[in-house]
Amino acid sequence: MKDVIFDENARKIIKTFPKEIRLELGKYILQLQSGFKLDMPVSKAMSTIDKGAYEIRIKDNDGNYRVFYYQKYITGILIFHAFMKKTQKTPKKEIDIAKKRLKILLGELKNG
Repeated sequence: MKDVIFDENARKIIKTFPKEIRLELGKYILQLQSGFKLDMPVSKAMSTIDKGAYEIRIKDNDGNYRVFYYQKYITGILIFHAFMKKTQKTPKKEIDIAKKRLKILLGELKNG
């Protein structure tokens, strides 16, 4: 079973999601840890961020929730960004934040 490594900002945002969304997210993360590959409509590749970056897509009556993860890290799944999506297209601001957080998290892990 792979470890899950959270960016602290992503963890804080996920804690604000409704309980049902967090439970569903936990189910998907457990599947990733077990080596299961998530596909559409649950997960989508986010090559605009990085090769190996994906988003988990969860929807309820209040909106669309997105959690970005990275699978190419050798020892675990990196959860590096989360937000509530309010538009059809992922906002550039969220893509930019995700790129920055992934780069920082990978640098921190590399440097121990």
